[in-house]
Amino acid sequence: MSNIKNIAVFTSGGDSPGMNAAIRAVVRTGLFYNLNVFGIGRGYDGMIHGDIFPMNAKSVANIIQRGGTILKTARSEEFRTVEGRKLAYENLNAHSIDAVVAIGGDGTFTGAAKFIEEHNIPFIGLPGTIDNDLAGTDFTIGYDTAINTVIEAVDKIRDTAESHDRVFVVEVMGRDSGLIALRSGISVGAECVLIPEIKVDYEAMMDRLDRTRKNKASRVIIVAEGDEEGGGFVVAERIKARFPHYDLRVSILGHIQRGGSPTCMDRVLASRLGVAAVEALLEGRRGEMAGLIHGQVSFIPFSKAIKHIGSVNDNLLRIVDILSS
Repeated sequence: MSNIKNIAVFTSGGDSPGMNAAIRAVVRTGLFYNLNVFGIGRGYDGMIHGDIFPMNAKSVANIIQRGGTILKTARSEEFRTVEGRKLAYENLNAHSIDAVVAIGGDGTFTGAAKFIEEHNIPFIGLPGTIDNDLAGTDFTIGYDTAINTVIEAVDKIRDTAESHDRVFVVEVMGRDSGLIALRSGISVGAECVLIPEIKVDYEAMMDRLDRTRKNKASRVIIVAEGDEEGGGFVVAERIKARFPHYDLRVSILGHIQRGGSPTCMDRVLASRLGVAAVEALLEGRRGEMAGLIHGQVSFIPFSKAIKHIGSVNDNLLRIVDILSS
């Protein structure tokens, strides 16, 4: 075990369901190992402006089921500067903080890696993002809740689509990653799933829509917001130009995918990784993200974790094609 006595935890970037469960796990594990635990409000911005405060068991009571993050989150342009990071270091030093747990995604870990390089404070990261687009973990905290939110919403959309014989284009989150669209698309029985990683074959999509018109009263197309064509409304315009007789609607699910009570899977994932993060710091690890690979906790350097996954599971794409025919 190391000489670490005081640790801090913060959330950064976009919020995701399960962040509170992760905060709870970090705080309670720190207390279990007789550490002093501090929270940092509003991510790196709070670190720069001294929003640092002690936390205890009561601080994290009754939060495991809550969405969002009790520590708040913000993006910090100031932290991108040498001067900003120096202020952050001075504030951590003023509270005698020996190590930090950072809960977030790509930008969070990029900032942490730079901070370690300049100021030599150990960081361990937890993957908190609904996009599931980090290397080094099968699933990120918040992803399971987000796709279940999409499923619930699209199931309801399907009811009204079937009642009116309509085609619905549903846009889901995923600026750089189509993993929300892909898994939720299979789960709701979508006719087509359009994602940033794959070039859209519009001829094949139009043929499929025309073919399934005879067997289905409703059709749903799932589009990731980062799709090369520009999202749901652009895709809908292309379809309407080809089939002007279709009764077509567009639904943008937006930020409801980030909110809500986390699923059991996300609560357990956040809890396991929160415990692992504190124990990793005590073992002397630094500059790594804790993740779950094939059910086992593993660690990957920030430099590898922050590289977005560039490909998707071909078998999932094949399943979409088979089941939508």
